[in-house]
Amino acid sequence: MCDRRVRVGVVGFGSLGKYLWKAILTDPRASAKFRLAFVWNRSEAAFHEPSDFTLDPALILSNLDDFASRNADIIVEVAHPSITELYGARFVAAADYFIGSPTALADAATEKRIREAAESGVHGVYVPCGALWGAADIARMTDRGSLKGLTVTMKKHTDSLKVVGRLIPVLQAAAPDTETVIFEGSVRELCPLAPNNVNTMAAAALAAHNLGFDGVRARLVADPRLMTHVVEIDVL
Repeated sequence: MCDRRVRVGVVGFGSLGKYLWKAILTDPRASAKFRLAFVWNRSEAAFHEPSDFTLDPALILSNLDDFASRNADIIVEVAHPSITELYGARFVAAADYFIGSPTALADAATEKRIREAAESGVHGVYVPCGALWGAADIARMTDRGSLKGLTVTMKKHTDSLKVVGRLIPVLQAAAPDTETVIFEGSVRELCPLAPNNVNTMAAAALAAHNLGFDGVRARLVADPRLMTHVVEIDVL
């Protein structure tokens, strides 16, 4: 009997990758529709950590360059933006591609390669809206030509922010008892400075395609008083 379930390749074995693996193996609704083609992680030590479930060694892909040999129907990236930069176009040539780290697309050359691969082939590219609850509304406003401006403000506890480059000293100097705006500018400029924190902003820039990464404004706020992640959307 032919197995018609969708074959899923999972790139990344952190919390999200482990969640997907367990869901496909143990959730009857998921396992009825999907099966694993492979799981890859930068460090294979993650596969040997204590767990309630055992990962079949045959599913571990040691070299990501060999992904095509596993014949996945869809490849899900939940690792790092660099994966899309290095492998995204190749993934799209072989399978549908789900980009879990869309900050990668703030790099214009990477976005161009992904779009060209999708437009010239038969496979699709999917980007999650994440915490951007108004993504569909923003996209509709864009398509109607009524969206004139978009600002996304993200507020997080200071310890939850992972920044690089010139934002490191800014974050280190943030106020200990109130909020501090550590960045204000375009989404394109912010994405490489906080690639793990602002995927929601990248999704907004893609939804508002008339403004894009350069036109959508970003405000990143550190607040040590916060217990939750706050996203504020302002549209014009």
